This record gives sequence, structure tokens and C-alpha cells, in this order.
Amino acid sequence: MTQPDKTGMPSWLPRAMMLAVWTVIGFAVAGWLFFQLRGLLVLLLISLFLALALEPAVNWLHRHRWPRGLATGAVMLAALGVLAVFVSVLGSMLVGQVLEFAAQIPAMSRALLSWVNTTFNADFQPEILLAELTDVSGQFNQWASSAAENAWGAGTALLLLLFNGLTVALFTFYLTADGPRFRRTICSVLPPRTQSEVLRAWEIAIDKTGGYIYSRALLALISTAAHFAALVVLDVDYAFALALWVGVLSQFIPTVGTYIGGALPVVVALIGGPFPALWMLVFITVYQQFENYVLQPRITARTLDMHPAVAFGAVLAGAAVLGAPGALLALPAGASLQAFLSVYIKRYEVAEHPLLEGTEEEQRTGGEPAADGAEPAVGRPAAEAGEGAADGAGEGADGGPAEKAGKAAGGA
Repeated sequence: MTQPDKTGMPSWLPRAMMLAVWTVIGFAVAGWLFFQLRGLLVLLLISLFLALALEPAVNWLHRHRWPRGLATGAVMLAALGVLAVFVSVLGSMLVGQVLEFAAQIPAMSRALLSWVNTTFNADFQPEILLAELTDVSGQFNQWASSAAENAWGAGTALLLLLFNGLTVALFTFYLTADGPRFRRTICSVLPPRTQSEVLRAWEIAIDKTGGYIYSRALLALISTAAHFAALVVLDVDYAFALALWVGVLSQFIPTVGTYIGGALPVVVALIGGPFPALWMLVFITVYQQFENYVLQPRITARTLDMHPAVAFGAVLAGAAVLGAPGALLALPAGASLQAFLSVYIKRYEVAEHPLLEGTEEEQRTGGEPAADGAEPAVGRPAAEAGEGAADGAGEGADGGPAEKAGKAAGGA
């Protein structure tokens, strides 16, 4: 039993008080450092996910005797080229198209009101509405002029964006090119069993993040080609830029991206008249159904196809935590987390109940559409159900399976 000192205070109390004080100081310093370095931490997080997305392509080139640094540089240059094409083509179209559309709003409104009065035997007076619309178009021009005059602020923002982009590119290059060495360094301070679990989680993250990004990129390419053909047939200006806009937004922004991306081509087609806009709207609707029920299940069969509600909630959560970067990182992060948890969550046979009745396909696969030839996971422990996911992740980051990678790291 602890004996009190002459003042009646237990001997352990001063040490406990000092430990509490140092704990509070430690948390305060850590919080201050996190607040000061939050920008750098966000850039590191973005770089990590970009490295996970690029690593499958880098590993493929490395297995075909490319040096890892050269393979990383080639993949990054290809991705940067695609991004540059998207931004330059879309940027050159956006400002001119918005100003042209704003200038034609009064004429379009006059024609629309004339059609409504003729068709429905109405007597709407266009003067007040046209005055308001003229003010709106004038406001558009005023905003464009003020944005052009504020060149200093735009230049500062551009320099900051360029610096952050170079920082992300540098971290992404080293995390991808030196990925095996980085993982070996981390595993060298962990016990062998923990090394195996860390490498398994890393392998799942690489496979699911890369698979999700590449499947979405393929869907975006198909969507761009289809919408480009439709826009050319309807003789809509800036067909390639609009098709690229629809393809990218509809795939990388879940649920609402389709409507945001499809609204711009409809508005631009409206400049040529109501019928091109109507046909464009019909095409977007029909293609979306074709993509949801035909293309997407086949292309994403071997990757993680998240439920639209889950994907939308993940984007909202990511935006609430990290803003715009969090919204972009939410989908690959959620896909990796869902795949990793599926390895360890144990599942049981589900009893029959009227509330669980669905389509025959859902009943056969246990509630989730299975890939062709895949065995339902219901009734199997997660260790067995996730075994296929872990093994299906392909080769490890160094070109070997996760088990071999774990053994290699254990001997590091």
C-alpha cells in the first residue's frame, strides 16, 4: 500500500499530476502542429492515393523490364497529358460559350414567348421579362470583365495551384518509384505477423484504388466517344469539349455528376433551338440507362462497384472533412476500406423472410450481383470470402503475391 508523506499526500499523486500535465502539453503541441501542417498533410494524402492509383500501371511496365523510375515518369506524364488536354480544351470553350449564350438570351426568350403566345393563345408581354434577361446578360459580362481585371489575384491563385501541383507530383513520384523500399522500411519496424497484415492491406488498397480509377477512366472514354458522336450529329458547337466534360463528370462525381455533366450540352444545344436540346436530353437519358445496366456491370465486375448511395455519402463525408480534395479521394478510400473490411467481417447464412425477397439474381448471390462464375459469399466466413479478394488483387507491389511479400519483409 502506498504510504502518504508528511503532508498527507500519496506518493504517486505528484507523478500522476506531472503525467497529466505533460499529456495535456503533448496533445496541445500535436494539435498545434496538425493545424500548422494541415495543408502539407492534405498534399501528402493526395500523393499517397495518386501513387496507389498509378502503381498497377507502373508494376506492369516494371514486369516488362522497364526501370521503375522510368516507368513511373512515363505513367505520370501520360496522366498529366490527359489532364492538360481536358483543362485546355474545356477552358477555351467555357468562357466564350458562356458569353455567347448570355448575349443570345434575349433573342431566345423573345422567340420562346412568341411560341407560347401562339400555341396556347396567351398574351404574355415580353418587355418586362426581356428587360430582366438583358440585366442578367449584362451581369454575366460584368462578372467576366471584373474577373479579367482582377489579374493579380488570379495570378497569385495560379502560382499557388502550380506550387501545390508540383509538390503533389514530387511526392507521388517518390512514393511510386520507391514504393518497395518505402514498404520495406515500414515493415522493418513491425513484427512478422503485423508485416503480413500491413502488406495485405496495402495490396488491397493498390488493387482496388487502381482498379476503380482505371474502370472509371474506361467508362469516361466510352461516354466521351458516344456523346461526341451525338453532338456532331446534332451539329452542336464545341462537340469534343462538351463530350469530354460529360464523360469525366459523369464517372468521377457519383450520382449527381451525370446531371451536372449533362446539363451543359443541353444548354449549349439550346442556342441552336429547342429541338437539338430536346434530342440531346433524350440521348443523355437513354445512354445513362445503357451505361448503368449494360456497360458498368461488365467493366466493374472485377473491381469494387460501390452502391450509388454509399458513393454519394462518401463524397459528402470527404468534402465535409477535407473539402474538394476529400471529395475526390472519398471514392478510392471508400473502395479500399470496403474491400479490406470484407476480408475480416464474418458473414452468416441469412434466414428466409418476406422482407428479404428480391430478384432471383439477388437471392442467388445473397443480395449482391456476382461476377460471372463467382460463388456467392453468403454463409462463408469472411476469412474465406475475402480470400478471393486478397488473392484476386493480383501480384504485390513488387510483382509477387502478398504472402511472398510478407515473408520477404519479415526477413528484412
